[in-house]
Amino acid sequence: MIKGRMNTHQKQTLDTPRIVAVRSLMAVTLKARPFDLSLNEMAQEAGLNARDRAFAFNLVMLSLRQLGGLRSLMNSLVERGIPFEAKWTEAALVTGLAQILLMRTADYAAVNETVDMIKNLSGKEKGFAGLVNAVLRRAVKEREKLTEQLAATPETNLPEWLHKGWEATYGMDTMRAIACSLATTPPLDITLKPDENVDEWAKALNAKKLPTGSLRLDSADVPKLPGYEDGKWWVQDMAAAIPAKLLGDIKGKYVLDLCAAPGGKTMQLAAAGGNVVSIDRSKNRLRRLTENLSRTKLEATVINADAAKFEPQQSVDHILLDAPCSATGTLRRNPDVLWTKGPQDVAKLADLQSRILAHAFSLLPVGGTLVYCVCSLEACEGVEQITRFLDAESSAKRIPIVAEEVGDMVELITTEGDLLCLPSHYADQGGMDGFFVARLTRT
Repeated sequence: MIKGRMNTHQKQTLDTPRIVAVRSLMAVTLKARPFDLSLNEMAQEAGLNARDRAFAFNLVMLSLRQLGGLRSLMNSLVERGIPFEAKWTEAALVTGLAQILLMRTADYAAVNETVDMIKNLSGKEKGFAGLVNAVLRRAVKEREKLTEQLAATPETNLPEWLHKGWEATYGMDTMRAIACSLATTPPLDITLKPDENVDEWAKALNAKKLPTGSLRLDSADVPKLPGYEDGKWWVQDMAAAIPAKLLGDIKGKYVLDLCAAPGGKTMQLAAAGGNVVSIDRSKNRLRRLTENLSRTKLEATVINADAAKFEPQQSVDHILLDAPCSATGTLRRNPDVLWTKGPQDVAKLADLQSRILAHAFSLLPVGGTLVYCVCSLEACEGVEQITRFLDAESSAKRIPIVAEEVGDMVELITTEGDLLCLPSHYADQGGMDGFFVARLTRT
């Protein structure tokens, strides 16, 4: 954990939510710690109330989504650059610029509280308070120009390895469109139980019906929405809700959900009438899955096991494999992934996916269906993974996905018959998470 260099009295007299935001940002960018864990730990330590915690959360999320661009602007405003060791100063400037350019924070609060934070550091960095003051006041004066610069170069928000990789895979225009999605706050999508009336719930929740069957809200306090406590629906991005549907009619079938937690797809499979066995190696994540099943009054057998080694006690009919992945398709919701993952992580995960996929397919009977999916935009975790597997396994055959199965959104179907959702798809309606899905059978 990144420790703040401030004593207890100083923390009490300074703006604690901003301190928590800066510390959380440094935990992600310097220590590669997951954002949610870092913020929860630091907010609890600081005793933040719900309002202050929400402020810190939003500030760090905005800073992470456009971190590359904010750093670029910061460097253009600091003539001699910031010394390498001045980590607090850099993080404070990034969050200060985010407040001035991306939030409705009062300018005087964004400037003064950030400057006071630096003044009260115990080390040499307190000498940069004047620099921070000058940079942020200049940003206030040049807000319009700086905001235009930030919007004009969305690719600067991507680490170079992703920037170059997506450009090579998808082309310059699509890469920039995906990068643009980082600047937007994703909407709230929900999946209804199949016996619920979509039109009635759309009216009750003031939600929009999506082509794929999900409902979309701008934002909401989820537990307070109608139907949540009664388990009528659950939160699930529209793209994440597609893979389970591609198994077709599973009523009465024995279905394995591999790498299942936190359970969105398990609930879909159980609600569709499948006899579901959910496997995950994380006990903590399985607790969430069990809680979700309890709230929605759905049943599944939950087993803590390694998906690459699990042996079912009876023959299965179908398998859904939501493989562990880099999660680069969920950057709008999890922008810390940009700065906590690298090419070496993708390579390791691709190897793990290959092993789990081979084992999962070995459990599939002739005529059974296996749906493989990852919330990643990396080709080596998606189409290249499937191409390698089909080349190596002569009994495996791809079952092409057709537009009718995904609400006639033909743009989501690849020439090979796989599903490829990009964050830039459906952008004028709020976009979607990035997902790759392939459907296989044993001949």
